[in-house]
Amino acid sequence: MTYRIAPSLLSADFAKLGEEVAHVIASGADWIHFDVMDNHYVPNLTIGPLVCEAIRPCTTAPIDVHLMVKPVDRIVPDFAKAGANIITFHPEGSEHVDRTLGLIRDSGCQAGLVFNPATPLIWMDHVMDKLDVVLLMSVNPGYGGQSFIPGTLDKLREARARIDAYEQKSGRRILLEVDGGVKVDNIAEIARAGADTFVAGSAVFGAGKDSDPQRYNSVMASLRSALAGV
Repeated sequence: MTYRIAPSLLSADFAKLGEEVAHVIASGADWIHFDVMDNHYVPNLTIGPLVCEAIRPCTTAPIDVHLMVKPVDRIVPDFAKAGANIITFHPEGSEHVDRTLGLIRDSGCQAGLVFNPATPLIWMDHVMDKLDVVLLMSVNPGYGGQSFIPGTLDKLREARARIDAYEQKSGRRILLEVDGGVKVDNIAEIARAGADTFVAGSAVFGAGKDSDPQRYNSVMASLRSALAGV
């Protein structure tokens, strides 16, 4: 299993976003997770395509855009143009899930569905051929710094079984990402449940002193060490 760590910019210092991106990638992160909230689908307002475009020159690492917006389709091409590599969305935010996945892929990005803690996985069964990523929320979306919901582990196992069955049939790999409350002390358990891609916000960006450009090295090494023991 190849594991990916995707620090969430939601917990970064927005006054130094370019530096934060560069430092966290230098510390060993694989992706940059980019949370987009619209104060409509979720009760918060964050960042949009212009910010994505601004950080794109700061790294060659994939930018993983998580759209917590409704409606979705209007904004997808803007993020693709701004430099997103992966775009995921919630099925509740689309009038036609299959069409939105197709729009993302036609725009040159990888596509994925995001499942809230109470959203059933059945949505993915009908669109597996268009999925590159399945993202399970282990908190209710809208705010950073929340605690991991333990019931997500069973849901991860269920999603992993579906993904593995599809891979056996099709030969195509779908990534299984988890977002919310991921920390050094639980990442191994989450990996054992089936996740291969991990969004970590406050656990990473809350580490060390702001004046130290190496401040993320220790926590990234600890996350990697925990995963190595799985």
